[in-house]
Amino acid sequence: MRSWPAPNVPKLPGQSVPLRLYDTSARQVRGTDPGPTARMYVCGITPYDATHLGHANTYLAFDLVGRVWRDGGHEVHYTQNATDVDDPLLERAQQTGIDWQALAEREIELFRTDMEALRILPPREYVGVTEVVVQVAELIERLAPYTYQVDDDIYFSRATAPKFGEVSGYSEKEMLELFAERGGDPDRPGKRDPLDWLLWRAERPGEPAWDSPLGRGRPGWHIECTQIALDNLGAGFDVAGGGTDLIFPHHECGASEGHAATGEWPFARFYTHAGMVALDGEKMSKSKGNLVFVSKLRDAHDPMAIRLVLLAHHYRSDWEYTPGQLAAAEARLARWRSAAALESGPAAEDVLATVRERLADDLDAPGALAAIDDWADRALAGGGSDTTAPALVRDLADALLGVAL
Repeated sequence: MRSWPAPNVPKLPGQSVPLRLYDTSARQVRGTDPGPTARMYVCGITPYDATHLGHANTYLAFDLVGRVWRDGGHEVHYTQNATDVDDPLLERAQQTGIDWQALAEREIELFRTDMEALRILPPREYVGVTEVVVQVAELIERLAPYTYQVDDDIYFSRATAPKFGEVSGYSEKEMLELFAERGGDPDRPGKRDPLDWLLWRAERPGEPAWDSPLGRGRPGWHIECTQIALDNLGAGFDVAGGGTDLIFPHHECGASEGHAATGEWPFARFYTHAGMVALDGEKMSKSKGNLVFVSKLRDAHDPMAIRLVLLAHHYRSDWEYTPGQLAAAEARLARWRSAAALESGPAAEDVLATVRERLADDLDAPGALAAIDDWADRALAGGGSDTTAPALVRDLADALLGVAL
């Protein structure tokens, strides 16, 4: 599956700052220490509806991770999936009378367009689950000592996973509640443990299925990301990312699958999660229908203003969107562009240093914005005579924050 075009990223002068990032599994902020190539996997969309602000909030957070690493001289090997066969997609296709494959293709293309407009740096590999069904089945075969069958479906036995629970740190009660809410089947008869999860769903009438040594069927949830990450990045990659709704069961289960498949722990060195975006007091979600679509906002607003709305919130925060935030972002964007278009302004080397420091400190984007706000206010007030400063501010806003001025 093709990715989307990459924007040009300016090269900045001076010394970068090593990235410190919150690791959910460690429950603390700690320093990332990638090698020459930093490896990152971010879980992609299930394409049954358009990109909403909650999606954009997540992908922008990990875009910042990649930008800070690139500023530090690292090559970034970034992989993302699209879950282009799954129950929610099939249900939406049936409800709307659209072929499930056509629906997935339409929404993935819209997602690409939204990501390009928001200047999200693309993954090196953008992989649809339907492209790797055979490889997923082969991985499940390798996991045979950890699995059992219920009818013709194959489950991973939680009892065989000694590290299960270490990613989320959740209690048994919390895990059971979330498992039921987020696609699990804790009450299915024949399971050995309510938290055992489905690896392979045998063919059902009217559902897509593929031939495999496991019989005809399709992947369950979690295993597809494990396979795609292993195939492209290998075990022990630097960051596994997504929204906080993926901490459990998705990342928890995937970590145990990766451990079982390779013997290596941790499967990812960091598990990092972006907060949820709300609308009208409730988390923005497709199931609730309370969505603000990026494509609709782009019809009337500069994508850079949309990006600034997201950057105004720390990536780990849960926050609520209001139209006033977009108006404020448009005003900020206009102020920055006016200042950056001046022939001269206050020296900007300290601004670059501050933005680097703020982003390196667990992606403090609001702090980075404040530094540019201060420079723009001083420049527009007629302060400073450095003729190189406006260009440097344009470059640092572009390279580190992804905002084109």
